[in-house]
Amino acid sequence: MIHSILKDKPTKLFLGFTAFFVANALIAECIGTKIFSLEKLFGLQPSSFNLFGQSGLSFNLTCGVLLWPLEFVMTDIVNEYYGPKAVRRISYTAVVLISYAFIMFYGAIHVPAADFWIGTNTNKGIPDMQNAFSGIFGQGMWIIFGSLVAFLVSQIVDVTVFHRIKKVTGEKRVWLRATGSTMVSQLIDSFIVLSIAFKLGGDWTWPMIFAVGTMNYIYKFTVALLLTPVIYFVEHRIEKYLGKETAQRMKKSAMGEDQDAIMNIPTAG
Repeated sequence: MIHSILKDKPTKLFLGFTAFFVANALIAECIGTKIFSLEKLFGLQPSSFNLFGQSGLSFNLTCGVLLWPLEFVMTDIVNEYYGPKAVRRISYTAVVLISYAFIMFYGAIHVPAADFWIGTNTNKGIPDMQNAFSGIFGQGMWIIFGSLVAFLVSQIVDVTVFHRIKKVTGEKRVWLRATGSTMVSQLIDSFIVLSIAFKLGGDWTWPMIFAVGTMNYIYKFTVALLLTPVIYFVEHRIEKYLGKETAQRMKKSAMGEDQDAIMNIPTAG
């Protein structure tokens, strides 16, 4: 059976998309503990915005946002060729495995540390390795919960908006359905995660939520526009890999009722 799977190009492609999607999401969650200055990244002085009554705002973002836009590019591509059922499948898989990873992180934090290991990097400015390990992997549970809920909701919104636009435009205007669905879903994502993590789980005010959420969305909005050519490039490579006829059949099947039919498209290995 494994030989027939590995000979089927659409199946191999879907497995590759799923692996990258899950790995990218997990890495984004792990590196999200670091906050960086977008302005400093480009050699600029930090901005100072006033928004919703909040002053001194600048583009200080989690490192996770460097990777999350790729998730929504992947979502649009999988949606284009495999349909909403496939998107939901890889999204649920990502959430389950991210949850599993954080359970393992929690266990690793709380197992007793070896005495000699705690001070092994004192000469590097890390006096307590246990505290350092806990600080990196021990994200607040509200942040994790908020991130996962926002991810699931935004994925569902992305799929819905994508297909509604495609029903109107057909095969034309890939940029509109890809960028449009991402912009809508990221708007929702930006505010859900902050509301759960810092309103329900903290003491942020609504003006603060709206201000920080707007700053995050401006970044995501800009990145979504910049990544539009990437979608065209990837689709071109997919059509070259699968063949134009197979790719078109997959796109038509993705818009139909039976999303699993695409897995039965015969292709050369």
